[in-house]
This record gives sequence, C-alpha cells and structure tokens, in this order.
Amino acid sequence: MSSFKIDTSTAVVFVAVEPKPKVINKQTGDIAVDRETGAKMMTVGLTIADEGEANLHTVSIPETGVPEGLTLGMPVKVVGLKARDWENTFNGEKRFGIAFRAVALVAPSAKG
Repeated sequence: MSSFKIDTSTAVVFVAVEPKPKVINKQTGDIAVDRETGAKMMTVGLTIADEGEANLHTVSIPETGVPEGLTLGMPVKVVGLKARDWENTFNGEKRFGIAFRAVALVAPSAKG
C-alpha cells in the first residue's frame, strides 16, 4: 500500500488522547514493535486543526519519539507524519481505512 507525507507546518496540533501502548492482539496483550528500530509502538490521539477545519487522528509513534510529560490539550509539533491506506478481511468482512504514523512528537520546552 502507498504512503503519503502530510505537511503539518501550518497546523495547530494538540494532544487529545494521552499516549498508550499500541496493542496488536487484545487477547494476548501483544504490543506492536517498530520493524526498523525494535522500539515499542505507542498511539496518541491528536487534534490537527488547519484551514478552518479540525480532526482527531490516532497516530502511531515509536516510544522513542514520544516525549515524557505529554498532557491533554498540550500543543505539539509532529515530525514525519505519513498516512497509509490499508485493507484486510476480518471474519469474512472486508475492512479498510487510513493509518497515521509519525516519527516523533516535539513538545514545547518548559521555560522557567
């Protein structure tokens, strides 16, 4: 399947759902792993607002790219966001959608 880069340079991005491990099998509790680095994968809900429209997207990110201390409503920058279409058959039913993945999130630096 194809993947496409998404430009978020003009967007306002906020954490809408705090990071949690990306479970690939709910029965066994297996966590997804990045094929390239071996890092545990996380999912983060992000509200991305641009050009008068805002959407909530669940984005997969390697744990190494998720900064500590992310909180609801915190503004972040998204590094390397891509969208990929997917399709599979589950219990005889064909399903499809778009998966979002990023290299990292960058939180604003704390200034004392």
